[in-house]
This record gives sequence, structure tokens and C-alpha cells, in this order.
Amino acid sequence: MASIRWEQTRLRPNSLIASLVSSSTLQTTRPRSPLLQQTRNATFIQRPRRPYIFTQMVQLTDGSTYTVRTTTPNPLYRPVKDTRNTLTWQPSEKTLHNIELDEAGKLAGFRDRYGRSFDIAFNKSKEGPQIQDTNDFSDLITKYVSKDAAASMKSPLKQASSKKK
Repeated sequence: MASIRWEQTRLRPNSLIASLVSSSTLQTTRPRSPLLQQTRNATFIQRPRRPYIFTQMVQLTDGSTYTVRTTTPNPLYRPVKDTRNTLTWQPSEKTLHNIELDEAGKLAGFRDRYGRSFDIAFNKSKEGPQIQDTNDFSDLITKYVSKDAAASMKSPLKQASSKKK
């Protein structure tokens, strides 16, 4: 049951019944007092406000434009990526195939720190691209391990094979 606030409940005389009681044509045995009836005002429900809608022009990378209705107040919007310059939308476009995907700049940061020796395109020699064994990481380790430490380390497989002989 809905709770009723004190401001919303008031006892008011019922105008129709009070007028009948007060008229001289109606004779009653009850004392002449205004009849009280409880009334309740409707609760005000705030409706959500509708935001103002602006007209915005969207300009694509090829120069074509179209208008949209939006809540952003910018009159002109130029997206960085759209359907005209993305490989997903234009898979047959040859100019989009050579773009490196480095949206966050992590590839550029890696190249600043470690150089370009890891790039496949950078390592192309006159004979053609060299295929490197993916399981061989010895070239990375040799920079950090001294030659004396490398000579003292022996592979457990080599030690086991020398004991069997």
C-alpha cells in the first residue's frame, strides 16, 4: 500500500454533500457540520529530459560527407578510420595491405628500444629472405652470458651421452 505524506493528505469538505446539507430543503437529524472526506493529490513523476539534438556533418577520408543528428555539438566530424581507408572494409585495395597495425605505438616503442633487427623486411639480404629456426634463441642469450660462463655450462644431454661411452 502506498504511504501517504502529511502534505498530501488533507481533510476537505465534500462540496456536493456539504451543499445538500446546508440547503434548507433537506431536513436531517444530524447536526449541521461540514462533512470531511480525505483527498490525495497525485504524485509528480519527473520524466526524463530529452537531450538537445545537433546536426553534424561527417566527412570521410575520401572527401564524401553525410549529415547525422547527434547529441555532440561538433559541427564537423572527421573519423581517422572509416569504411574507405580500412582493410576490413576494402580487402581488395592494394594500398591498404602494406600498413603496419600499430595503433597504440607499441611497435614504434619496441623499435626505439631494440632496433630494427627483428623486422623481416629490414633483414632482407641480396640472396633473399633467410629462414631462421624459431626454436633457436641462442643469439639472444649470447649478449647476456659471458664467454667463460658459456664454456663452463654443459648441456645435460651431452653429459649423459659422454657417460654412456
